Amino acid sequence: MNKNIRQTIFERLRNENPNPTTELEYTSPFELLIAVILSAQATDVGVNKATKILYPIANTPELIYALGVKGLSEYIKTIGLFNTKAKNVIKTCKMLVDLHQSEVPDDREALEALPGVGRKTANVVLNTAFGHPTMAVDTHIFRVSNRTAIAKGKDVVEVEKRLVKFIPEEFMMDAHHWLILHGRYTCIARKPRCGSCIIEDLCEFKQKTEE
Repeated sequence: MNKNIRQTIFERLRNENPNPTTELEYTSPFELLIAVILSAQATDVGVNKATKILYPIANTPELIYALGVKGLSEYIKTIGLFNTKAKNVIKTCKMLVDLHQSEVPDDREALEALPGVGRKTANVVLNTAFGHPTMAVDTHIFRVSNRTAIAKGKDVVEVEKRLVKFIPEEFMMDAHHWLILHGRYTCIARKPRCGSCIIEDLCEFKQKTEE
């Protein structure tokens, strides 16, 4: 995989989807932050169903904190690991109120200090809410990066660093979304849909399928 091939790959992804974005539904950086925390080991569809009920009632740190763990759990109980997530969200809301004037910080270190927020979640918020050219590597991006050989790595941090290094700068703002969507709908885990893939001829995956 060389620079020219990577350039062509991302040109095709951009041409197919010029304005990609997250499938999580939100109207503020805070709503995005909570949705991303809830999305760990859960689907975006499942999270959206819960937040559609939650956010009209409580969509600020103060209002969600006022629900308490038990109250919040009632809204998110359809999401996996909801008890742990409810505890983390309540603690995060308290920290946002006490330390950040109820605003989501535009800073990696401050974000990662919040309960339930790891490197991936911080990268999503920094990229999607604040426009930083970060790369949040989830299972989809990890798979696509290794399969295609865009950026091979043994773990998510290694893949993240190589993606940031190898992806041409003009694509960095949207690359995270393109790769996630590609992994979610085309380069799927069990049987990739190589036959309907717009970058099949540029991909280095050896066990290509005809679908």
